[in-house]
Formats: sequence, C-alpha cells, structure tokens
Amino acid sequence: MEIPPKSPDGSEKSPQSKELITSNTTSTLCMSSRSESVWTSTSRSKWDIYRKPIIVVSVGAAIFLFGMIITSLPCFLTEYKDVYKMCGPAFLSLGLMLLVCGLVWVPIIRKKQKQRQKSQFLQSLKSFFFNR
Repeated sequence: MEIPPKSPDGSEKSPQSKELITSNTTSTLCMSSRSESVWTSTSRSKWDIYRKPIIVVSVGAAIFLFGMIITSLPCFLTEYKDVYKMCGPAFLSLGLMLLVCGLVWVPIIRKKQKQRQKSQFLQSLKSFFFNR
C-alpha cells in the first residue's frame, strides 16, 4: 500500500481534495466588467435598453419646468420674492443637467449596441473558421 507524501507544513491532503481543486479559467477582466457580456445572446426590447435614459430625461424636464415656474413667480407674487429668486435657478440648473445627461446617454447606448452587434458577428465568423 502506497502512502501519499506529506506536505511541507505537516498537514496531509487526501487525493479527493486534490481533485476538488479547480483551476480559475475565467478572465478577471470580463468578470469585473459591469456591462453585459458579449457572449450572451438574449435579445432585449427597446424599453429595456432605453428605460433609464428616458426616466432621466423625464425627471430632468419636469424639474426644469418646475424651475421655470418658480423663477417666474416673483413677477406675479410679492411675498417670499427672495426665496423664489434663489430656488428657481437651482431647479433650472438641476433640471437642465439631468435633461442633457439623459439626452447624451441615448447616442452612447446606440454606439454600444452597434459595437455589440459587430462583436457578435466577428465572434461567429471566428468560431466558423477556427472550429473546423
């Protein structure tokens, strides 16, 4: 009967534990990426893709309109004139910032979708030619 050699630190490992050790073959770069994997083939609807930018644009437009109303209130009301003059531009700038961020987000998503389609096409070509 053969005795397995002891490890340098004195602890013994059974042959079963050696088989359970798996190698880490996944790329850490792909694992740390927050974007969707290129390898998934699930198709998403337009609403799933553009939901967040639409919400940001809608909230930004609502805050911007609210800021316009508050900014115009000192023309009609005499009470709390200083408060309206201070809060109105703040809401205007916040709404405009959200509105612009949402509008810029849409072309970024479109570009990302085109890159994903190109990558999937190239991957299918590569697998066709190299897996023969």
